[in-house]
Order: sequence, then C-alpha cells, then structure tokens
Amino acid sequence: MTPSRFRQSERISRQGSANGNAIGWDGERVALNIQEQFGHIDIYVFDQILRGNIAPGMRVLDAGCGYGRNLVHLLREGCEVFAVDEDAGGVEHVRRLSASLMTGLPAENFQVGSIEQMPFQNGFADVVICNSVLHFARDEENFRAMLTELWRVVRPGGMLFCRLGSRIGMDFERAGGNIFVIGDGSRWFLVDEEMLLDSTEELNAVLVDPLKTTIVQNLRCMTTWVLRKRIEQ
Repeated sequence: MTPSRFRQSERISRQGSANGNAIGWDGERVALNIQEQFGHIDIYVFDQILRGNIAPGMRVLDAGCGYGRNLVHLLREGCEVFAVDEDAGGVEHVRRLSASLMTGLPAENFQVGSIEQMPFQNGFADVVICNSVLHFARDEENFRAMLTELWRVVRPGGMLFCRLGSRIGMDFERAGGNIFVIGDGSRWFLVDEEMLLDSTEELNAVLVDPLKTTIVQNLRCMTTWVLRKRIEQ
C-alpha cells in the first residue's frame, strides 16, 4: 500500500466486515491490520471471541467501558453493543467510535453511570464485560454491590466476563479489609481464589474456564473470572 493509499485508509468510513476489510472513499476495499480490526483489546476478551463465546449478533454490555478498548471488533462485527462508565469523556469517545464505524447504534446505548446502579432491565445482555474495574471497589460492600448488579443484567444462559486484580500468586501489604497496596503504590481491592470460588457458588454460576491469573512482575496480579448463568435461574 502506498503512503497516500495508507492515509486514505485512515480516513475511510470503517464499516467492519467479517473478512477484515473496509470500504474506502473510492469504493475500493482496504485490508485492515490486526490493531485496526481489534483495537487495544484485552487478550482474554480476545480469547472469548476466538472460542465463540462472544459472537456477532449478541447483545454485549461493557460495564466500565472506559474509552472502548474492548469494543472496536464487537462494533465492527455487528454486536448490539451497550456500555456504561462514570467517565463522561470515555462514554463520548465510545459514542464517536460507534458512529465512525457506521454501526447504526443509537448514542443512548452508551451511558454515563455507575456499575452499582445500571439503567438496564434484568437479564438484559448475552454477555457482560467488566474489565479492570472491580479492583477499584471501595470496600467489600461496594464490591458486592457491583457484582450483584453485573449478575442481574446477564440473561439466563449468558456470560459474565471479569478481569480484576487479585492476590493469587503474590503477597501485598494490607491497608485495611481487602484493600492492599500494589507494586506502584496504588490501593486496590484484591480478591483471592477462595473469594472468587465462594462467589461463584453463591451466584449459582458455572465457571466457563478455570481461574487464570497473570502476574505482572513485582507490580500486580490480574485474574480472569468468567461465569455462565444457569438457564433455570
């Protein structure tokens, strides 16, 4: 691709397609690279996509969406995407992203609000994503409030994907309760394996995968916790 063609591809109307192409202003198909197709997606969200647990046509709610790092591919591929975040700037960015991809989704799908009280009905979404959010809970009560609300909006048979800070694999200084000081000096609410497995049982949920934890050297542990809601719930 020539430099001028590359610059043009950056200005295209990027309606995504299953074959990873987009249509330029001149009607020519322009191949997208991996980053353009998927954005800065979390690798464990990507894993769920590869395995078909998140697929085109599903209603996906990103709770704590930030600036939409996990939504680029899902918007391209025709998921019915909703998102909520307390950061108005992040929500506005996601609205613009959706519009730039010509998804046809209304701006009202992307709302400013808290995870503890989301404006969606029970059993609303096929998939709820909560990525790198729950460790910002103020205390255990706040953590439970967020988890209860996340679970409420998952439909029977649907999936909750969480990635959150944990103590699985590293020791941290306790600052009080379940708040710990991680490697960079930040204070996070950290879970452990027992807490996650107990919560899974309390929710009467099915673990989609065994707990998976990534240790970031001398800084933090990040655990992936993926649950399926039983259809009889």
